[in-house]
Amino acid sequence: MNTILLPVMAKVTVLAQAPAAATGSGDPVQMFGMIAIMLAIFYFLLIRPQQRRDRERRNMLSKVKTGDKVLFAGGLIGSVSNAKEKTLCIKIADGVKVDASRNSISAILDKDTDIEEASLST
Repeated sequence: MNTILLPVMAKVTVLAQAPAAATGSGDPVQMFGMIAIMLAIFYFLLIRPQQRRDRERRNMLSKVKTGDKVLFAGGLIGSVSNAKEKTLCIKIADGVKVDASRNSISAILDKDTDIEEASLST
């Protein structure tokens, strides 16, 4: 074995066998600071984006009006024939109209949007 590495390996072995430092003797101010930093990270990475998505969805649902083409969470696509406060009357085929909850809408589509494009955009 190389004679240069022998003293280095001896020091590493001694350090590896040293007892662990006592835990729990940290500064309480530092602990609360770390908790505050973690809460700030959670807020900016999880809570704030979810609130933004919810606000955009509420805004989209409030803008649904008669004549709009909509995509539902279950995959149905239809035209709004009557928009009420909480429900919509949707025309899904000639002579076929269904009532649906406003909350079940996943997207408002353009008049010329194909089904394949609608499913890819959501």
